Amino acid sequence: MSEKKATKRALISVSDKSGVEQLAQQLHQMGVEIISTGGTLKRLKEAGVPAISITTFTGEPEIMDGRVKTLHPKVYAGLLYRRDNPDDCRLLTEMDYRSIDLVVVNLYPFQQTVARADATDAEIIENIDIGGPSMIRASAKNFTSVTVVVDPSDYDELIVQLTENDGGTTAEFRKQCALKAFQMTSSYDTAIAGYFGSTETSDTEVFPQNVSADYSLVSTLRYGENPHQQAALYAKNGYSAPTLIKAEVHSGKELSFNNYNDLDAVLDMMFDFSEPFACVFKHCNPCGAAIGADIAEAYKLAYESDPLSAFGSIIGLNREVDMAAAELLRETPFVECILAPSYTTDALKLLRRKKARRILSLPAIAEGRPANHLTFKQIHGGLLFQTADNADMSVPDLKVVTKRKPTESEMKDLLFGWRVVKHTKSNAVVLAKGGATVGVGMGQTSRVDSGFMAVKRAGDRAKGAVMASDAFFPMPDGVEVATDKGVTAIIQPGGSKGDEQAIEAAEKVGAAMVLTGIRHFKH
Repeated sequence: MSEKKATKRALISVSDKSGVEQLAQQLHQMGVEIISTGGTLKRLKEAGVPAISITTFTGEPEIMDGRVKTLHPKVYAGLLYRRDNPDDCRLLTEMDYRSIDLVVVNLYPFQQTVARADATDAEIIENIDIGGPSMIRASAKNFTSVTVVVDPSDYDELIVQLTENDGGTTAEFRKQCALKAFQMTSSYDTAIAGYFGSTETSDTEVFPQNVSADYSLVSTLRYGENPHQQAALYAKNGYSAPTLIKAEVHSGKELSFNNYNDLDAVLDMMFDFSEPFACVFKHCNPCGAAIGADIAEAYKLAYESDPLSAFGSIIGLNREVDMAAAELLRETPFVECILAPSYTTDALKLLRRKKARRILSLPAIAEGRPANHLTFKQIHGGLLFQTADNADMSVPDLKVVTKRKPTESEMKDLLFGWRVVKHTKSNAVVLAKGGATVGVGMGQTSRVDSGFMAVKRAGDRAKGAVMASDAFFPMPDGVEVATDKGVTAIIQPGGSKGDEQAIEAAEKVGAAMVLTGIRHFKH
C-alpha cells in the first residue's frame, strides 16, 4: 500500500452540508478540482467555489428528478481503478476517463425521517439513498488510493492531512476513513431493513427473521459492573421512545455502568404509573414505591418503606420536582441518582448543592414505553427475545377465590402491589398499604424466604397490609408467613396444584385472596 496519495480531483455530494463550503474553498485553494451534484453544487457556487457538475464530468444528464446522476461508469472507473495496475491505467486512458481521488459524501437522512411521527411511507422510501452508499463503498474498497470522508467532523483532519502530506493523505488515515465509511453504510442498511421488517411483520409474525445491531458509541464509561471490567455506552440509532441516553444530566459525577442499569429499571417502572409516583431502587430492585396526592408525598412514602436499603439509592419521580419534594430529597442521605421529567428552578438549585449526586431530567417519561416493544437478553452465542411484559390488570380481570372479598381500599393496594411486584426480581413478594410499599422481598430461591424478607422489613406495618406475589404459592407456608403478621389480602397468579391449600390458609384467618391468571417473573 502506497503511504501517500496526491489528491487531484474530489467528488462532493452531501445531504448534511455542515462546513462543506469551507472545506471546498480550502480544497480549491490547494488546486483540487471539484465535482459536485444537485443541492451541493448549488451551495458551492453560491459560496463562490469553482465546481463542475456531475453532468459535465460524465457527459450525461441527471435524470428522474436526480434519482440517477452518479451511477455512471466514468464515476466508478475513476474511483475503483487500481493505480498500480497497468491494465487499469491503460484502460482509463483509452476511454478518456479521469481519476477521482477524494470522495466527500453523506447520505439522505433516512433514520431521521423514519423517526418523525408525521413521515409518510412515500417520504421514507424517497429518503433511501442509492448513489451515496454505492460511491462510499466503492471508495472505501479502494482505500489504498482513494480517501472517503463521510463525517463533517473529519473535515479539519482531512485538511491537516492534505497540508502536511503535499496534497496527499496517509495510508493509515485512508484506512480509518474506510472503516468509518463501511460502518456508516452498515448502519444505514440495517435501519432500512428494520423499517421494512416493521412494516411487513404480520400479526402472527412477532419476531423478525434476522436481527442486526445498529448502535453507535456514545461514550466509554469509567468501568463496568466491577472496577476491573471495561464498559461503554451505545445508543440505538433511530430510537425515538424515551431513553436515558437523551436525558439531561444537570450535576454530579459521570454516570457509571451500574447507574445506567439501575436508572433504566427505574424508568421502566415509572412507565406503569400515571398518578404522582416515586420509587427508590437498589441493584435494579425497588426497596420502596408509592403513589401520593403530589410528588412530595409519593417520595416521602416510598422512602419510608425501607430507609435502610435506600442508602446509596437511585430515585425516580414521575412529576416535576418542586421545592417540597426537593427538600425531602436533599435530606435523604447518600443518593446516587435522581431521575424526573423536570425540576423547578429553585428545586434544581437546592439539589445541585450536593455536588456528587447525579440529577437527570427526561421530559419524555410521560410518553411511556413504545408499543410492540421487544426485550432481549444475551446468552453465549445468541440472543433471547420476548415481547415486553405489558400485561395490565384491573378489578374485572381478578378472580376472588375466598369467601371474603377485598374491601375497596384493599383492592386498590392489591393492584398497586401487583404493579410493583412486576418490577421486582423473582422470587418476589411485596407488601403494600395506603398506596405505598411497606416491605419488599426479592431475588430468593425460595418464595417463603422472600415472604420472610418482606414481613421483616415491614415490621408492625405488615398488620393491615396486602401482599402481592409474582408467582403462585405451591404450598400454604408462603401465605402463612404473611397472614401470621397481619396481612389481610393477597394477590397472586394462581394455577398451582397447591392452590386449594393456599386458599384454605387465607380463609382460615379471614384474609381475602384474588387470582390474576398471569405471573410476573423477572429474572
